[in-house]
Amino acid sequence: MSETQATPLRRQPVQQRSARRVEQMLDASALLIDEVGYDSLTTTLIAKRAGVAVGSLYQFFPDKRAVVQALTQRNLDRFVAAVSERLAGEDPGHWWDVVDSILDIYLDMHRRIPGFSKVHFGDVVDRQLLDDSRDNNKVIADSLTELVRKYIETPGERLSLAITVAIEAADAVLKLAFHRDPDGDPEIVDEAKHLIKGYLASRLGE
Repeated sequence: MSETQATPLRRQPVQQRSARRVEQMLDASALLIDEVGYDSLTTTLIAKRAGVAVGSLYQFFPDKRAVVQALTQRNLDRFVAAVSERLAGEDPGHWWDVVDSILDIYLDMHRRIPGFSKVHFGDVVDRQLLDDSRDNNKVIADSLTELVRKYIETPGERLSLAITVAIEAADAVLKLAFHRDPDGDPEIVDEAKHLIKGYLASRLGE
């Protein structure tokens, strides 16, 4: 799990059966978020869809926010793992290849992962859902900075700030892309990539 201030779980599942049950709850919440949205989500609905008793859900989660927090953390972990695997496999020759890989993975998750298009990395619930001391995009920026540091020869603080600003800009433009088209308006997506690469070139160099 990525470093955050606190886990949303009341207790960590020790047995494989308990861990599988928790995954069922997260999967159920993701499907329900797509169907009814976060506001209409309830622990009762999650438990019913997951095929577990409500009491079993409360053994691990105090409320629906904690369930979605765990779901969001799982999405972030999967996102970071996918980016890490892609970069290691491709060994990008230039930082704009890194940008393409990151954005392509994000777009794929938005289209393919249940619940992701509604919750993303948590802002619809709480801007600090992933960490009590940092907003969600800063958590993502810090994770990506660590991943891409070896591919981009830029001092740490400067790189971190550039990635933070790039994520905020990409987040806003990609929201527009998915507002216009559930799969992401391709013209807006291309504009997002152009915008981010242009900004980073001005900060990191061509």
